[in-house]
Amino acid sequence: MKNAAIALAAGMALLGMSGAATAEQKEINGVKYNFSAQAWKLDPKFLPKEVKYTSDEKPGTIIVYTRRKQLYLVLGNDRAKRYGIGVGRWGFKWSGTEKITRKAEWPDWIPPAEMREREPDLPERMKGGPNNPLGARALYLGNTLYRIHGTSQPWTIGTAVSSGCIRLRNEDVEDLYKRVKVGNKVIVR
Repeated sequence: MKNAAIALAAGMALLGMSGAATAEQKEINGVKYNFSAQAWKLDPKFLPKEVKYTSDEKPGTIIVYTRRKQLYLVLGNDRAKRYGIGVGRWGFKWSGTEKITRKAEWPDWIPPAEMREREPDLPERMKGGPNNPLGARALYLGNTLYRIHGTSQPWTIGTAVSSGCIRLRNEDVEDLYKRVKVGNKVIVR
Protein backbone atom coordinates (compact mmCIF):
# COMPACT_ATOMS: atom_id res chain seq x y z
CA MET A 1 0.00 0.00 0.00
CA LYS A 2 2.84 2.37 0.86
CA ASN A 3 4.49 1.70 -2.53
CA ALA A 4 1.21 2.38 -4.36
CA ALA A 5 0.85 5.76 -2.63
CA ILE A 6 4.45 6.67 -3.53
CA ALA A 7 3.89 5.63 -7.16
CA LEU A 8 0.68 7.68 -7.36
CA ALA A 9 2.39 10.74 -5.87
CA ALA A 10 5.30 10.37 -8.33
CA GLY A 11 2.88 10.09 -11.26
CA MET A 12 1.01 13.18 -10.14
CA ALA A 13 4.29 15.09 -9.85
CA LEU A 14 5.18 14.13 -13.43
CA LEU A 15 1.85 15.51 -14.61
CA GLY A 16 2.40 18.78 -12.78
CA MET A 17 -0.05 17.97 -10.00
CA SER A 18 0.53 18.04 -6.30
CA GLY A 19 -1.35 17.36 -3.12
CA ALA A 20 -1.97 14.29 -1.05
CA ALA A 21 -3.29 11.33 -3.00
CA THR A 22 -6.64 10.13 -1.75
CA ALA A 23 -9.09 7.45 -2.76
CA GLU A 24 -11.15 10.30 -4.24
CA GLN A 25 -8.63 10.93 -7.04
CA LYS A 26 -9.13 8.49 -9.90
CA GLU A 27 -7.98 7.91 -13.46
CA ILE A 28 -10.70 7.14 -15.99
CA ASN A 29 -9.78 6.49 -19.62
CA GLY A 30 -6.36 8.03 -19.09
CA VAL A 31 -7.69 11.25 -17.53
CA LYS A 32 -7.16 12.06 -13.84
CA TYR A 33 -10.26 13.28 -12.00
CA ASN A 34 -10.39 14.87 -8.57
CA PHE A 35 -13.41 13.72 -6.62
CA SER A 36 -12.07 15.04 -3.33
CA ALA A 37 -12.39 18.42 -1.65
CA GLN A 38 -8.64 18.99 -2.12
CA ALA A 39 -7.85 21.20 -5.11
CA TRP A 40 -5.29 20.26 -7.74
CA LYS A 41 -2.26 22.51 -7.89
CA LEU A 42 -0.88 23.39 -11.30
CA ASP A 43 2.88 23.40 -11.85
CA PRO A 44 3.84 27.12 -11.97
CA LYS A 45 5.50 26.65 -15.39
CA PHE A 46 1.99 26.27 -16.84
CA LEU A 47 0.64 29.51 -15.35
CA PRO A 48 0.28 32.48 -17.74
CA LYS A 49 3.24 34.81 -17.85
CA GLU A 50 4.58 37.55 -20.08
CA VAL A 51 8.02 36.43 -21.29
CA LYS A 52 10.89 37.46 -23.56
CA TYR A 53 10.20 35.87 -26.94
CA THR A 54 11.90 36.70 -30.22
CA SER A 55 9.85 35.99 -33.32
CA ASP A 56 9.47 37.22 -36.88
CA GLU A 57 5.71 36.66 -36.55
CA LYS A 58 3.53 39.70 -36.16
CA PRO A 59 1.72 40.54 -32.91
CA GLY A 60 -1.46 38.51 -32.45
CA THR A 61 0.08 35.32 -33.87
CA ILE A 62 -0.36 32.23 -31.70
CA ILE A 63 2.49 29.70 -31.63
CA VAL A 64 1.79 26.34 -29.99
CA TYR A 65 4.61 24.05 -28.85
CA THR A 66 2.94 20.69 -28.28
CA ARG A 67 6.00 18.99 -26.76
CA ARG A 68 6.47 21.79 -24.21
CA LYS A 69 2.71 22.03 -23.69
CA GLN A 70 2.89 25.80 -24.00
CA LEU A 71 1.17 28.37 -26.18
CA TYR A 72 2.70 31.77 -26.95
CA LEU A 73 0.74 34.81 -28.05
CA VAL A 74 3.20 37.11 -29.83
CA LEU A 75 2.93 40.63 -28.37
CA GLY A 76 5.75 42.29 -30.34
CA ASN A 77 8.93 43.99 -29.14
CA ASP A 78 10.43 40.57 -28.30
CA ARG A 79 7.62 39.79 -25.84
CA ALA A 80 4.90 37.13 -25.71
CA LYS A 81 2.25 35.93 -23.31
CA ARG A 82 2.88 32.26 -22.46
CA TYR A 83 0.09 29.90 -21.38
CA GLY A 84 0.16 26.28 -20.25
CA ILE A 85 -1.91 23.93 -22.40
CA GLY A 86 -3.18 20.38 -22.75
CA VAL A 87 -2.55 18.77 -26.14
CA GLY A 88 -3.55 15.79 -28.27
CA ARG A 89 -2.77 12.36 -26.89
CA TRP A 90 -0.70 9.83 -28.85
CA GLY A 91 -2.23 9.36 -32.30
CA PHE A 92 -4.03 12.72 -32.19
CA LYS A 93 -1.13 15.17 -32.33
CA TRP A 94 -0.85 17.42 -35.36
CA SER A 95 1.13 20.38 -36.64
CA GLY A 96 0.59 23.07 -39.21
CA THR A 97 -0.54 26.62 -39.77
CA GLU A 98 -4.17 27.74 -39.61
CA LYS A 99 -6.12 30.93 -39.06
CA ILE A 100 -8.76 31.62 -36.44
CA THR A 101 -12.00 31.41 -38.43
CA ARG A 102 -14.51 31.80 -35.61
CA LYS A 103 -14.68 32.72 -31.94
CA ALA A 104 -17.39 31.57 -29.54
CA GLU A 105 -18.29 32.19 -25.88
CA TRP A 106 -19.56 29.14 -23.96
CA PRO A 107 -19.84 27.20 -27.23
CA ASP A 108 -22.02 24.16 -27.75
CA TRP A 109 -20.01 20.98 -28.29
CA ILE A 110 -20.87 18.72 -31.19
CA PRO A 111 -18.54 15.71 -31.07
CA PRO A 112 -17.48 14.69 -34.59
CA ALA A 113 -18.81 11.40 -35.95
CA GLU A 114 -15.32 9.84 -35.69
CA MET A 115 -15.19 10.66 -31.97
CA ARG A 116 -18.68 9.27 -31.37
CA GLU A 117 -17.63 6.05 -33.13
CA ARG A 118 -14.69 5.72 -30.71
CA GLU A 119 -16.81 6.73 -27.72
CA PRO A 120 -20.44 5.70 -28.40
CA ASP A 121 -21.74 7.13 -25.09
CA LEU A 122 -21.01 10.71 -26.16
CA PRO A 123 -24.01 12.95 -26.83
CA GLU A 124 -24.69 14.26 -30.33
CA ARG A 125 -24.65 17.80 -28.89
CA MET A 126 -23.91 19.38 -25.52
CA LYS A 127 -25.11 22.87 -24.67
CA GLY A 128 -22.41 25.37 -23.71
CA GLY A 129 -21.77 25.86 -20.01
CA PRO A 130 -19.37 25.09 -17.16
CA ASN A 131 -19.52 21.29 -17.68
CA ASN A 132 -19.08 21.43 -21.45
CA PRO A 133 -15.70 20.03 -22.65
CA LEU A 134 -15.03 23.19 -24.70
CA GLY A 135 -15.10 25.35 -21.60
CA ALA A 136 -15.65 29.10 -21.53
CA ARG A 137 -14.35 30.07 -24.98
CA ALA A 138 -13.34 28.45 -28.27
CA LEU A 139 -11.20 29.61 -31.17
CA TYR A 140 -11.98 27.57 -34.29
CA LEU A 141 -9.00 26.80 -36.53
CA GLY A 142 -9.49 26.94 -40.30
CA ASN A 143 -11.70 24.20 -41.75
CA THR A 144 -10.31 21.64 -39.29
CA LEU A 145 -12.12 19.94 -36.42
CA TYR A 146 -9.50 21.44 -34.07
CA ARG A 147 -9.99 24.31 -31.66
CA ILE A 148 -8.15 26.19 -28.98
CA HIS A 149 -10.61 26.08 -26.11
CA GLY A 150 -11.13 26.11 -22.36
CA THR A 151 -11.64 23.10 -20.16
CA SER A 152 -13.70 22.10 -17.16
CA GLN A 153 -10.75 19.81 -16.25
CA PRO A 154 -7.91 22.25 -15.43
CA TRP A 155 -5.77 19.43 -14.00
CA THR A 156 -5.25 18.20 -17.59
CA ILE A 157 -3.11 21.25 -18.42
CA GLY A 158 0.45 20.05 -19.02
CA THR A 159 -0.74 16.65 -20.27
CA ALA A 160 -1.55 14.97 -23.59
CA VAL A 161 -5.18 13.81 -23.31
CA SER A 162 -7.27 15.51 -26.00
CA SER A 163 -8.37 14.33 -29.44
CA GLY A 164 -6.16 16.99 -31.04
CA CYS A 165 -7.59 20.24 -29.67
CA ILE A 166 -5.46 22.63 -27.62
CA ARG A 167 -6.97 23.27 -24.19
CA LEU A 168 -6.32 26.01 -21.64
CA ARG A 169 -7.75 26.69 -18.21
CA ASN A 170 -11.02 28.62 -18.58
CA GLU A 171 -9.56 31.81 -17.10
CA ASP A 172 -6.62 31.60 -19.53
CA VAL A 173 -8.73 31.01 -22.64
CA GLU A 174 -10.94 33.96 -21.63
CA ASP A 175 -7.83 36.16 -21.52
CA LEU A 176 -6.51 34.81 -24.85
CA TYR A 177 -9.96 35.21 -26.45
CA LYS A 178 -9.97 38.94 -25.64
CA ARG A 179 -6.51 39.40 -27.17
CA VAL A 180 -7.01 37.74 -30.58
CA LYS A 181 -9.21 38.31 -33.62
CA VAL A 182 -10.72 36.19 -36.35
CA GLY A 183 -8.02 35.94 -39.03
CA ASN A 184 -5.07 35.73 -36.62
CA LYS A 185 -2.47 33.13 -37.59
CA VAL A 186 -2.00 29.99 -35.46
CA ILE A 187 1.16 27.90 -35.82
CA VAL A 188 1.17 24.45 -34.19
CA ARG A 189 4.62 22.83 -33.85
